[in-house]
Amino acid sequence: MKDEARQTRSHLMALFKQFGFNPRSDLGQNFLIDINLVEFAVRAAELKPTDIVLEVGPGTGGMTTFLAQQAGRVIAVEIDRNMFALAGHATAEYENVTLINRDILKNKNTLAPEISDLLKAEIATAPPGAELKLVANLPYSVATPVISNLVASDLPWTRMVTTIQLELAEKMIAEPGTSNYGALSVWLQSQCSVRILRRLGPKVFWPRPAVDSAIVSIWRHDGRGGRISDRVFFLDFVRRLFHQRRKLLRSVLVGMYSKQLSKPEVDELLAEMGHDQTTRAESLDVSSLVKLGNRFAEAVKAET
Repeated sequence: MKDEARQTRSHLMALFKQFGFNPRSDLGQNFLIDINLVEFAVRAAELKPTDIVLEVGPGTGGMTTFLAQQAGRVIAVEIDRNMFALAGHATAEYENVTLINRDILKNKNTLAPEISDLLKAEIATAPPGAELKLVANLPYSVATPVISNLVASDLPWTRMVTTIQLELAEKMIAEPGTSNYGALSVWLQSQCSVRILRRLGPKVFWPRPAVDSAIVSIWRHDGRGGRISDRVFFLDFVRRLFHQRRKLLRSVLVGMYSKQLSKPEVDELLAEMGHDQTTRAESLDVSSLVKLGNRFAEAVKAET
């Protein structure tokens, strides 16, 4: 069967009827049925024959076959046994596809070590110039932790092209002072360039989701990430800071580091960084938050 036929609504409905199960809403299984959009996402990743692709949630394997034709290696991770079997059937002729039936996440803050180790091994033996890229129609249920944790990992990824919920995409590109600006915005923008390539309505998926979606492209910028002195500290810093985004910056920081820093010490650090006691985290741009995080990392470590 041609790859194009695998992604049509009628084919998918017939396939599920044949095997006697339905898409699982709890796993965010909404399949992209517009083949032009599948091809658009794959093209946007600018894959080379040496590249290694991580695909999360391959579903029935429709996008996987396109990836296999463009990349040197595809590692597709599928948590659902039924989808794993269908994807295996669809990609049986592609020797460069490895399907893994497991959760991509160890927990909400960490990628599964087995997957990370496999990707590292693939990269270590790949030809010169090979890049690691995430290309996927990400299930809504895992989109945020997969993207955030891949950025947090030590994997040498270079680009991500994924379909995600539009609301999430808008949070990724949000600017200071807007309602969508938060920890995810700061974490990604401190190390990446994020762009919405295409907005998608529900009708290009089956089953149709209740929300709009988007295809986003995320580029790694090592120069930006290099400004962060301690990425583990900074990720915790922004998550906790924006957990109470409406509170004054001073109040939140005093509570966050009450065991390490006194109130006068927090006031001194804020004054040193040019922030007064009326400042809120949501008003600070990414660069200012990186500098603030670095300074507090230094101060906290000095007290421990």
